[in-house]
Parts: sequence; structure tokens; C-alpha cells
Amino acid sequence: MSITSANQLELLQTAAAVAREKMIDPELVIEAMEESLARAARSRYGAEMDIRVSIDRKTGRAAFTRVRTVVEDDALENYQAEMTVEQARQYLEDPKVGDTFVEEVPPVELGRIAAQSAKQVILQKVREAERERQYEEFKDRVGTIINGQVKREEYGNVIVDVGVGEAILRRNEKIGRESYRPNDRIRAYVKDVRREQRGPQIFLSRTAPEFMAELFKMEVPEIYDGIIEIKAVARDPGSRAKIAVISYDNSIDPVGACVGMRGSRVQAVVNELQGEKIDIIPWNEDVPTFLVNALQPAEVSKVVIDEDAERVEVVVPDEQLSLAIGRRGQNVRLASQLTGLDIDILTEEEESARRQAEFAERTRLFMEMLDLDEFFAQLLVAEGFTSLEEVAYVELDELLVIDGVDEETANELQARARDVLEERNRKALEHARELGAQDSLIAFEGLTPQMIEALAEDGIKTIEDFATCADWELAGGWTTVDGERVKDDGILEPFDVSLEEAQDLIMTARVMLGWVDPADLEAEGEAGGEAGEGDEAGAEAEA
Repeated sequence: MSITSANQLELLQTAAAVAREKMIDPELVIEAMEESLARAARSRYGAEMDIRVSIDRKTGRAAFTRVRTVVEDDALENYQAEMTVEQARQYLEDPKVGDTFVEEVPPVELGRIAAQSAKQVILQKVREAERERQYEEFKDRVGTIINGQVKREEYGNVIVDVGVGEAILRRNEKIGRESYRPNDRIRAYVKDVRREQRGPQIFLSRTAPEFMAELFKMEVPEIYDGIIEIKAVARDPGSRAKIAVISYDNSIDPVGACVGMRGSRVQAVVNELQGEKIDIIPWNEDVPTFLVNALQPAEVSKVVIDEDAERVEVVVPDEQLSLAIGRRGQNVRLASQLTGLDIDILTEEEESARRQAEFAERTRLFMEMLDLDEFFAQLLVAEGFTSLEEVAYVELDELLVIDGVDEETANELQARARDVLEERNRKALEHARELGAQDSLIAFEGLTPQMIEALAEDGIKTIEDFATCADWELAGGWTTVDGERVKDDGILEPFDVSLEEAQDLIMTARVMLGWVDPADLEAEGEAGGEAGEGDEAGAEAEA
């Protein structure tokens, strides 16, 4: 077949029909036709020729042209698509490098193979345009709820028809053991949209905490309007969930608004989530208060927070322990997810026993180290003294407030404590040297003899060894493994060295060794300070 013998308007009609069917721009279809015809023409005239095809958007006439580009003499490589300035003078007036000479060539006859090839090109381009349109439509819908119709189930994954394409609800994103049949209606959360070779992939979820938040937004007008905000969500999909809410209008109760009249609003969410029980909790900036709320329905006696480790100890009455932990640890696990803290549950009896054990241990320490009787050692512990260092270097007045302690006794106590500490330091340094600790490490300011001993026991014996350490190796830290926080013990962690202090010590060592230029550190510090000021300004502007 040839273009000239065909109805020229048929091209435009075909392009419009394909565009309507695939819901894409007709211009993309025509461009695909132009490319396919140009490829067919190159196979007829020669692959090295620069043949281009232009289809008139009104008449449908296809114009075939050959383009030759003017290049430098020494850059001439393709004689069919390029020519020198000298050669171009016979076609162009005053030719320059970069000019093009365009001449029309006769339309080609499309044989069976060429026509099939052209068809493949068009189909490929149409598919690419369709995929791009689908990606553009769904990329901005990430984080929203979408309704679809189940098409089929493959290996536990549900394929969902979402109108202009297919989405996938993976097996691990389904609630419990829910199953679907073809043509079932389904509502899910758009978790991710990614470009992949086989086209855009739309990933759905019904287990994501955000799915519950979006459902509440649909059911509770106050959340949609921004009067009530969902601050945190924790879910055990299909079983139980906790959601923390706060109201920015004092006249509106956030919990009551989410529950609705006779529980109508929360019940609509529960029904969608296959009967998942939902605890609605008032959010509070005060972490202990929020934690007490999060552990409902259990009653909490006391909360002790370790902010550095992001851990918290919660003391509950003995009879409330099982309620606080929940079935298979569900209640405390959801409260932990909601607050972002690791929670240890203790009964009042366990906490009392631990306190007594700590009291007895400190009493024994003072009795042995300071040669005190039990009563006097207990007085020190009761006044809050926990270590020999505190006794040795505290202000004298703090010892004088203890009943029965005069100035002479206080001085004697401090002298004994200092003697013990000096002897301990001497032995620690002696042991560190036996392990191979070098003078460069021992003389480094900021490390105590016990720290140097601990470093030497771990194989860190020189200032160079110390400078190669990472801050978390010294101060310890937390890493997340398989969704659970795991403790990394630090070499100097027993000496209460913080992460910032570890960073300062390591950087000081690197500066001493000449590995780091102090000027660079100052520049970084100033840049950080300026950034901080900018952040504060931005925060104030937002407020």
C-alpha cells in the first residue's frame, strides 16, 4: 500500500479513534505514525539517510523529506545525511555549519513487512503514552483512598481495576484473612506509584496506618476541616488499633467527635476494617500524660523516661499488669508505636524490689569503699548520693545537711573517697599500660583512667586508634533491625559519655593528628549556625 493511494484523511481518523479509545492526546498518535512511516522510508531509501515524515494535521497528507546537515570538513562521517560547506554551495546560498538542506522525496510503498513494522511502532508509542498518562494521573494520588473493582487474584495478590489501569494489593497489605472474588468492590490506600519497565505500578494497602487516618478524615468533617488533627496511628491490622487526636477548638472534644453520635462515625471505620477495634486517645504534648492515655484501658502508677535511649519504664499496679501488656503484648506494642518509645512494663512490686536492690548495692559500696557502718552508709544513699565521685567532689555544704555530719566528718568522708578514687585510677592506668596503651592515649585530655582502661581492653591503644572510632562505638546507640530497636553497646557508655561528647572527643583527636583542619570545623560550625537561625526564622514565620 502507499500513502498516496490511501484515503489521506484516514490517517487522521485512525489517530482520533485510537486517542479516544486509549484516552491520550491525538497528537501523540500522529507523531507515532510519522516516526513509523519515517522508519519504513529509511528501510527503502537507506538506513543512513535522515528521512523525516510530516503529516498535515488538516488534510492528512504525509510529506516525506530528506534532510542533510552542513558540517565541518573534518567532521563529515555520514555522506547520506551530512555535507561540507563546499558541497552545500550547490544547494544553498552562503551556507554555514549547522544549516540544513531539505528536499522532498517520493512517498514509499509500504510492503507487508514494512506495514507490520510501522504498526508495531505505533502500538509501542501508544502504549508508552498510555503508561505515561496513567503515571501522571496516579502519582499525585499517593496518600489517598481509591475505589476499585477486583479483577482477579494471583498468588494471594489482588489485581484491582482502578478505571484507567490496574493496581495491585499485595498479600501482606490485606487485612487478616480477607479474600475477594472477581467484581467485588474494594477500597484501599494508594501507598506508592512507581515507573517500571512494564508500565506504572500502583501499589495499594489496607494495612497501612495512613489508611485508617484517611478513613477517619472521610467520616469526621472536623478532621477534614483541620479543626481536629490525627497526630499518630498504630495498628495491628484486623485486630486492634490506637489513634491519637487533638482538637484546635476548645469547644470540640476530639474523642467524642471521632466516635460520633452513638458511635456512628467510628463504627463506619470499624466496618471497613473488618471489625478492627479502635481506641481513640487524646494526644498530649506532655509525654508521660500521653503515655498514660496510650496505655488505656490499663491504669498507670508512675512513668520514668530515659530520653537519650528513647525508652520509658511504666509502673502499674500488680492486678493491672496483664491489661497493660494486653493479649500477646498487643496493648503495650501499639502504645509503643503510637508514642515512638520503647516501653518496659513493671509492677509496683517489681519496681519496689528493684529500688531496694539498688539501695542495698549503693549502701554496700559506701560501706566497703569508705569504711562506714551500715547506718551511715544508708544515710548517704537516702540523701541521693550514688557514687564515690559525688561524695569526693561535691560541695561541702551538701554533706553538712546530713544529720550527725559536722565539718570534720565531711572532710574525712571526702578524703577517704578521694584516696579510693586515686588508688582506683592508679590501678586502671597500670592495667591499661599492661594491655599496651600508649602515652599518646593516656595523655589525651578528656579521658579518665577507667575510660583508657576500657579502650585498651577493646584494642584501642593509641591516639590514632581512638581517632578512627565512630561516635556510636564509644557512646553506644540504637539501630532498627526487622522493625525492632536493638541496643548497640558503647565502649565508654558505662561512663555516661553522650553521643555529642563522643563526637567532640574524636574530632579533637583528629585535629591533634592533623587529619582535620580546625578552620574547616569553624566554617562548618558557622554554616550550621546560620542554617539554624534560618530554621528558627522559618518556624517563627510559620507560627
